[in-house]
Amino acid sequence: MFVTSAFAQESAPAADTSHAATGADTHSGTSVPAEAHGAFPPFDPATFPSQLLWLAITFGLFYLFLKRVVVPRVGGIIDVRNDRISQDLDQASKLKGEADAAVAAYEQELAEAKKNASSIGQQAADAAKAEAETARKKIEAALDEKLGEAEARISSIKANAMKEVGSIAEDTASAIVEALVGGKASRAEIAAAVKSVAR
Repeated sequence: MFVTSAFAQESAPAADTSHAATGADTHSGTSVPAEAHGAFPPFDPATFPSQLLWLAITFGLFYLFLKRVVVPRVGGIIDVRNDRISQDLDQASKLKGEADAAVAAYEQELAEAKKNASSIGQQAADAAKAEAETARKKIEAALDEKLGEAEARISSIKANAMKEVGSIAEDTASAIVEALVGGKASRAEIAAAVKSVAR
């Protein structure tokens, strides 16, 4: 803070008297009474002219500094940012157009792919149905053939069994007669009995 010579002269004798005074006006020597210095320098009317002069000089220098240094730099930064923002907006609109075109192309390809998949699926279903029908016919023919063979075998086995039924019946009847009666019957009698029962 700047101090004028008048303030220095006024405060010097007061300072001397304060040092000469004993503990009557001060509290343990740490504080100084208000009467010792006079008014606070910024509020002292004697220092107003010098304060106003320095205020004007400081404000003028600050204004020149702002006008010559700060404002051009801030203006340049704002211009650069405006240019960058406009370029970014242009690029964003360009990329948006490209993205829209890509989406349209994708949707068209997707529609074509769905159409092709539908036709391929229909063709595959028709081919599978034809193959299944052919395989079914082959299996039916093979089953019919095996069924015919099985029926022929069954009829031959049945005919052989029917041929042997007589001899089995005769043997069984002979065994029963021996077990019940205790004697043996002739083979001709047993055969005649079996034939009469079979009719």
